[in-house]
Amino acid sequence: MSEASLTPILLTLPSFTPSLAVEVLPHGLTLHRFFVQTDGRTHDLVIGPEDPKGHLAQKYTNTIVGRYTNRLPVGTHAIARNGASATVRPQANESPAVSLHGGPAGFDAAAFEPVPLDALAPGAAGAPVTAASPPGALFTEAELGTLQTLLPQGAGALFRHVSEDGDQGFPGTLLVEVVVGLLPPNGPATGEGEVHLGSVVFIYRAKLVDDGPKIVTPINLTQHWGFNLDASLKEGPDPVSIKDNKLTIKASHTVDIDSSGLATGNLIAVAGTPHQHDNKPIVHNAPVGDGSLGSGYGARSFLGHAGPRLTEHADHFYVFEERPKGPASVHRIPVAEFTPSLDIAKAVLEAPPANGVVDLSSEKSGLRLVFNTNQSGVQFYTNNLSKKTAPRKKIHGGTGVEGEGQGYGQYGSAFLEFHEPIATFLHPSTNPSGNDTLLAQGEIYNNFVRVDVLYKSKQV
Repeated sequence: MSEASLTPILLTLPSFTPSLAVEVLPHGLTLHRFFVQTDGRTHDLVIGPEDPKGHLAQKYTNTIVGRYTNRLPVGTHAIARNGASATVRPQANESPAVSLHGGPAGFDAAAFEPVPLDALAPGAAGAPVTAASPPGALFTEAELGTLQTLLPQGAGALFRHVSEDGDQGFPGTLLVEVVVGLLPPNGPATGEGEVHLGSVVFIYRAKLVDDGPKIVTPINLTQHWGFNLDASLKEGPDPVSIKDNKLTIKASHTVDIDSSGLATGNLIAVAGTPHQHDNKPIVHNAPVGDGSLGSGYGARSFLGHAGPRLTEHADHFYVFEERPKGPASVHRIPVAEFTPSLDIAKAVLEAPPANGVVDLSSEKSGLRLVFNTNQSGVQFYTNNLSKKTAPRKKIHGGTGVEGEGQGYGQYGSAFLEFHEPIATFLHPSTNPSGNDTLLAQGEIYNNFVRVDVLYKSKQV
């Protein structure tokens, strides 16, 4: 891995003391830091190692995941779409039967090519997109103009990667482009004394670029980021715990899984269960060691089994309630409709701060994150597999190096991974949106997530 891919790229809003800034590593498109300024205090809202090189050992910490997030059964699977067919062979890494997060060397291990937004120029109208196309080929002329206008200079970049045919068992050569950007505060937020500090936006695009027979591939990208709204305060007996953070997920169902974490093809309603997340603490007075999440959100009682990997923590996929559809809701853009004037990015960037599909807040820090996306659900995971000796950032009270008691531990972060349901192309009935996560030639994959950062000062 090159030194350049582990060198942070700083994106920041234009201000002497910006309300919002992020550091992004080209390695795995990793959100290394997520800085927020409030009342003279700096917060870093994502967990992780101090040294960027720590991400080489600490997998899936704020990285992109692809080609296919979450768990797939190892084996040979036939797929077809739009007259094209192919075979998918997910490779084992979590266990002999399970392929996790794209396989042994997924997108989290890839070096993405960073390109400043102001260096992007529209390609020739109607020109076919290839692996050699100039950066920005998966965004229209209108979208490039919108991105360069609405994202302040120095507040955005495009990251690019080519996944070769057969990569980790997935068919077809796939061009991936991701825009990461920061939006300035956009008007007052709802709630007395609460202000909008700005937004972080990821827009993911991908296209098969093979020159030959028709091909189809599964694709399901996400950002595997872990949030902690209180760690930078370094207060209390358990300063990195997120148990008292309040969580809302506007979900109708969870995806049922077996003891290996693989989807069974069934959905389970959340109404009336501990998985009805409606602005309650993530864990409230949870007894230690009994497999319960207390009066917050139980795991064992919902899953119906007591597999050792699935007790005393959360690791579940939530399918969102039906939502109104808008221009940015589309998951696949037909190439015939990908004209210079098409501007899906504008709908993402110009939306005002609003009620999201997921809301994470802390009364202690006064911070609240509101998430919006066109994806059909979210995986909520409470970091149960984290090593207790893993390096913790200095801003979170750690030493920055590995050692006993340095890790974030279970309930040290809330991972909120927005994507389509687990193994949707094998279990399409689990996705009410109808998106089977298959991408054919002649289509462009479209996925976005936007995080609005809100703050209510205790001085108000």
